[in-house]
Amino acid sequence: MVKPAGGASPAREGCLSFLGFHFHDALVNPDAMISPEMVHKFAWIGADFISGEVTGIVLRFPGLGSAALKGEADLAELEWGHQGALVVVPYQDPWGWMNSRVVSFVDELVEGIRARHGLNAGVPLISTGGSMGGHAALLYTIRSRHNVAACLANCPVCDLPYHYSEREDLPRTMHHAFGSYGDISEALRANSPLHQVEHLPDIPYLLLHGALDEAVSKAAHSDPMVAAMRRRNLRVEYLECPRMRHCGPLDYETSRRIRDFTAEHLGVPSGE
Repeated sequence: MVKPAGGASPAREGCLSFLGFHFHDALVNPDAMISPEMVHKFAWIGADFISGEVTGIVLRFPGLGSAALKGEADLAELEWGHQGALVVVPYQDPWGWMNSRVVSFVDELVEGIRARHGLNAGVPLISTGGSMGGHAALLYTIRSRHNVAACLANCPVCDLPYHYSEREDLPRTMHHAFGSYGDISEALRANSPLHQVEHLPDIPYLLLHGALDEAVSKAAHSDPMVAAMRRRNLRVEYLECPRMRHCGPLDYETSRRIRDFTAEHLGVPSGE
């Protein structure tokens, strides 16, 4: 189940229910869509930190189990905001694994944010995240009906079938995401960035992974993922961090590169 060339994402097909919201209704009933006035109820949006015109939307997908409301902006978000980036942290299913419901929700959220801020589709959309959020950042480039301009993934889950057995806390979350108490091996492959690498769009990617990561193995995830991306001649930059554990701590050079990579793919204000 991948987005057909020139067609709609499979996430738009059928009647999908998520937290009581029926996404099929949003296709035919404007009142069922996330309105510009309601977007702040479904995401943390860093509009207060923007200097000047909006130069891009930066999606920051949360990790597994993250259900808390976001508080303050971090250093990267403050810097991106100063450069005109509208940073968005979707309040999505914390066990969603970028399933079709989550894709539909984020797509609707992006449309609502564009409408609220008067942004057209030419304003760059950048997909970022760490751990399950890194998995989401990669898979969203394939599944979204929107064009993604660049992707940044920190310690991403790339091989979903492997990850199913990597830790004992994980299977329950994946059965939840894919709606089955039985065999979900097909769904795992269909939603695994490594197994869907042929469908990744030709955009810039930055992946980083810690050599000391015990939660998401670098050797099982980012190493084979980057190798597969390079076999396709995709534009991927890979930071291998010898002293980093799961998603951190970041040294200055790595933190600086994360901020710079994202900034490089923002748009240019119309006055410049």
